[in-house]
Order: sequence, then C-alpha cells, then structure tokens
Amino acid sequence: MAATISPLISAEELISASEIILIDARAGSNAFEVYQNEHLKGARFVDLNRDLASIPENPAHGGRHPLPSPDEFAKTLSSLGILPLDHVVVYDDKNGSNFAARFWWMMRAVGHEKIQVLNGGYQAALQAGFQTNSGTETFEKTTYPSKEWKLALADIEEVEKARKNDQNIVIDVRDKNRFEGLTEPLDLIAGHIPGAVNVPLTENLNENGLFKSSDELAEKYTAILGNKKLENTIVHCGSGVTACHTLLAMDYAGIPIPKLYVGSWSEWSRNDREMALKENK
Repeated sequence: MAATISPLISAEELISASEIILIDARAGSNAFEVYQNEHLKGARFVDLNRDLASIPENPAHGGRHPLPSPDEFAKTLSSLGILPLDHVVVYDDKNGSNFAARFWWMMRAVGHEKIQVLNGGYQAALQAGFQTNSGTETFEKTTYPSKEWKLALADIEEVEKARKNDQNIVIDVRDKNRFEGLTEPLDLIAGHIPGAVNVPLTENLNENGLFKSSDELAEKYTAILGNKKLENTIVHCGSGVTACHTLLAMDYAGIPIPKLYVGSWSEWSRNDREMALKENK
C-alpha cells in the first residue's frame, strides 16, 4: 500500500506547510505534563498506553503494547480531530524511534495516506525556529470512520514457523546488547528469538540524528533482505513500538512495508518458546 507523500518531513518543510494537524507523541511517564509545559504550537497530544495500545493484564498475551482494535483507534483519531483526508505530522523527541513511528504505522495501517513523521523530532523543530505553546490546544472533534488494519501483521505462530525457514527473515531492531542477552531493561528475560537477525534501528540514522538518505537505506535493506520476498519478512522489537521506526525507514527507502510482529520479544519471552540466551551463545 503506497502513500502519496514521503513518510518523513523536515523541520523546514513543516514551518512552511499549511493546514497541518500536528501530533505530539513524546514518551515518558510524565509525557503529558511535559507536553503541557511546552509543545510545538498547535500540537495535539497522544499517549502510547492510552491511545496507541490496548495494555493486557498479562504481556504473555500479545506483548506489552498490543494494538487496540481498529474501532478503538478510530475513536482516538476522532478525539484528535482528524479526518481521512487531513495532512497529519507526528513527532517525538527520540527521532521517531519511540511513539511517532508507531502512530505513523497505525495511521498507514488504517489507510491514511497523508501522514508523516518529523525528521529529527522535537529538537529539530526548535532549532528551525518553530513556535511553541503551553497548556492544551483547542480543536473540534471529528468522526473518523472505523477500518480494518490494512498493513501486514504476524503473530507468534507465524514467527515460530518463519524463524525455521530459510526463505524467511525475522529482523530484530533492538540494540545489540539486548539482542545478545547482555542486558534487558524492560522484559523478564534477556536474549532473542533464535534465527532472528539483529539490525538495530539506530542504524537508520546519521550522525546528526536524522534518517539517512532514501538511497542509503535502500542499499542497506536490499542487501539485508537479499532474495527474500517481502511477504516472508517480519520485523519486531521489544513490544511492537520501535520496530515501526525500521518499517518507516524501509518505506522511505521505497521498499514495501513488511510484516510487523507486535507481540515481539515481550510476548515471545513470556511463552514456552525456544530462546537464544547469553549462556547458549
């Protein structure tokens, strides 16, 4: 499913753009307080746990951040005052690697085409001179039509089969130390899905914290995928959030968006599945 615009927008382009709906998707336990203190002027706040996930009692069932239903997400978009033809730009303060890319993926997954992530995030906008505001913004609510997820998803059973098939590739975008089982700040067990390859999402960015060029990313992921078919490619992370950063990078590179395993390591490691742990390496 191709979009009509680039998945990325620069801070300079944002400043000169008109009729944009801005979404603040910064992370942290006090994210809303941070938003109220200062945000890009006009931005509306979205929260991962409340708006972009349906948190389960037990992460063994879907991971730490399972997707909400398309119906629930449509209600969120309605509460944000978004309509299907609106041009929406989302930002965070982690170069899209936290919640901005997740929001982008979800928007694309319900068929919204005019959705972009701010390249360089909040800091880039400030450096470019974008105006800020405090408190909350006022806007009219809308009714966003409910739709199904249109982008491909993989569940734990499909990942189990894919990791054992040399015609498939399972990509883990977490950092090298988490993948190798040297550290695990969020989940109960450190390690990775056996058979997965580690391509840290930080490799999508240049030394200035901006996404590498589309040509660089295309060369990188074309080499990683080799002769694997896109429908045989699954991307995951810890809980299906930061994996979207790599899906965005691949889309920017002109590569069709592969499957997202939302449950990711947080689900896999809480089930009776084979795991590659440090002592087994």
